Amino acid sequence: MPNRLLVIECSEAFSDLWPELADRIGAELERTTTVAEAPAARPDASILACGGEEGRAIERIHEVHRTGLDAPLVAGASTDHRVAVQLMRAGAADYFALPPDVARLERELTAALSRAPEGDAPATRGVYDFSAIIGEHASLRSAIERAGKVIPGGKATVLLVGETGTGKELFARALHDNGPRMGQPFVAVNCSAIPGTLLESELFGHEKGAFTDARAAKPGLFELADGGTIFLDEVSSMPIELQAKLLRFLETRELRRVGGVGAKSVDVRIIAAANDDLTAQARGGAFREDLYYRLAVIPIELPPLRARGDDVVRLARHFVAELAASYGTEPPSLSRAAIEAIRRHAWPGNVRELRNAIERGLLLAGEDAIRPEHLSLDATRRTAMGSDGPLPFPATLETLERAAARATLDLYDGNKSRAARELGITRSRLYRILERSEEP
Repeated sequence: MPNRLLVIECSEAFSDLWPELADRIGAELERTTTVAEAPAARPDASILACGGEEGRAIERIHEVHRTGLDAPLVAGASTDHRVAVQLMRAGAADYFALPPDVARLERELTAALSRAPEGDAPATRGVYDFSAIIGEHASLRSAIERAGKVIPGGKATVLLVGETGTGKELFARALHDNGPRMGQPFVAVNCSAIPGTLLESELFGHEKGAFTDARAAKPGLFELADGGTIFLDEVSSMPIELQAKLLRFLETRELRRVGGVGAKSVDVRIIAAANDDLTAQARGGAFREDLYYRLAVIPIELPPLRARGDDVVRLARHFVAELAASYGTEPPSLSRAAIEAIRRHAWPGNVRELRNAIERGLLLAGEDAIRPEHLSLDATRRTAMGSDGPLPFPATLETLERAAARATLDLYDGNKSRAARELGITRSRLYRILERSEEP
């Protein structure tokens, strides 16, 4: 039985294109002018065609969702990226500006038909497994509910926003593992952990001889993630010149290796993650505003642990059981005093800091109940004291600046993006300060 392509036509623009396109991708074309008159049988792919009528498309998208159909691809005439963002936030799987994006639309339809859902895969059930994300607080459940709404599309770019240690990679994996790309590659990359000079090669690959050590061609992470998902953590640390290349890839889904001349199409979903200040960075020019809009099609904010009420105790007990099992021991109890200490602590490192504290408590308590002294929370509540002691005073302004930079970096476990934000400076300036401090 041939695959079925449904086109819902809000306007007559590009009406001659659809029979030709359906023929090229080997699909049976079904057309309607209203969502209510759409065939009862679920199509393998659907397009909401609204060229020149983009303003009416949002309500049509809502109508499509109310029928239970998957998120549609939207084809329009506007090339304004803000239009694309508005439509995708309303629930479109992706937006294509015609005629420039005809080839990209054809590739996306071909990919969609090749991965048409089978059986009762999670993407067709509407029931998703977020059991790896522990917590019942309303703010967390809201984030999970929002994530569930964007899972079926499998294409829309998602931006996860939250403090360090709030579980952004866990959310990214849940989005991937529950969606239509499940079983395909999931590639995670921490953009802040790779020097800017190497990041382009890591992401886009390089050809033999592209630079001194390029002794052989190497595919990049985008190519390795083809068909699946790539998770770009700490995307705000990406050099500004590389941001332009990422923006072009988002718009064309084509990449060019470093030193290469030909372009290659890659079908990959992008999930990016950033700290809370990405919006401010975009307004201030430290991050490309047009790239921000393309990444933040579906923003999901992850709440800090200190704002999640009793979730901190639920997580603590979960980590006690999990870590005890990994060490092959019986899980100890948490004393009432330890629970109160856990509730009072601010958890600047969020869930990651809590897990480390529980592991420390488990090892120090032995067979006894875990008490506050085993968690050593006071020792981790550092102040403006560098590793070598308090800030020097009196001292020159340059000396104080270096000491403050080192102390803040130590406070946030070496996270340069967070340290720069707390100091109110850019990452590049922080690097310069740190480099001066290493001079003899």
